[in-house]
Amino acid sequence: MSSILTPLIAVFIIMLLGSIVQKMRLLPADTDLILNQFVYYIAFPAILLIVLAETRIEDIIQWGFIGGFSLAMVITYALVIVVSLLSTPKKQAVAAMRALNATFGNTAFIGIPLLSLLFPGHKMALVAAAIASLLSVIMFAFALVSIELASRDKQSTDHAIVIMANALYKNPIVVGSVIGIGLSALHITLPDSLGLMLHQVGNTSSPCALFAIGMVLAKALRHQSDTKMFSIGLIAELNLINLLKLIIQPLIAFGLLKLFGVEKELLTMGVILAALPTAASVYLLADRYQINANVSAQGILYGTLITFISLPIIETLLKSIA
Repeated sequence: MSSILTPLIAVFIIMLLGSIVQKMRLLPADTDLILNQFVYYIAFPAILLIVLAETRIEDIIQWGFIGGFSLAMVITYALVIVVSLLSTPKKQAVAAMRALNATFGNTAFIGIPLLSLLFPGHKMALVAAAIASLLSVIMFAFALVSIELASRDKQSTDHAIVIMANALYKNPIVVGSVIGIGLSALHITLPDSLGLMLHQVGNTSSPCALFAIGMVLAKALRHQSDTKMFSIGLIAELNLINLLKLIIQPLIAFGLLKLFGVEKELLTMGVILAALPTAASVYLLADRYQINANVSAQGILYGTLITFISLPIIETLLKSIA
């Protein structure tokens, strides 16, 4: 049996518990929103900050991992942009949203707890998830700029820089990661009491994030009856997006990480992080701009479910190749 199944099942059970609680309405209707905000603004920045601060800067700056993971996202993003513009010309905003769906994985809300369970006690698991999350946020900011400019009549390079800067410096994952990397680079050790507090707060991120995802998925399932689930165009688009996100991107990541000489365990972490389903943040952006919101919502739902089949297969293949 694939070794990833045990942590994957644990992840699934916590998500299922969140879905059941949401379906039975045991908690207030906006509990998922509150949990998401707590995890996103407090718990994730705390755990990323302290883990990076306690890791040697030489271990954080893994150029092979950074280059391989980011290039896999860029190549997949560019591929989707080209295919989308060929099929629906002059719809740059739609192309950018499709590309984001196919590249922006849930490296934080699923990646951090999954790698923590899969590699218990291995500090590089959280470091890899932190680097992947930081790179994903940069990709998200780039897509945000593309969508923002495509939705306007007048385009300005200066304005694009401002949009991207705002998206990055206001992002708590970026802030926590940058502070942690800075402390590591400067060899600053935090007081034991502060470090313990950050660990305690940060350790709540995994169960809370997974529970909140379960609640969100339950809400999505409830609204499925109001959408056209079985149109040929929608099914084709969902299948293509998930094929690119769950299969093609991790394949590209594997080739690049191997090419750049990334060591075995870190390579495995990188491929698993690249093979995670699309993050819920993509739907929030799609809904905000009213661009492919229905496709994004259903793509995230189906992709998350497919992951429970695709990830064990990918992990088994990684073992056989190694």
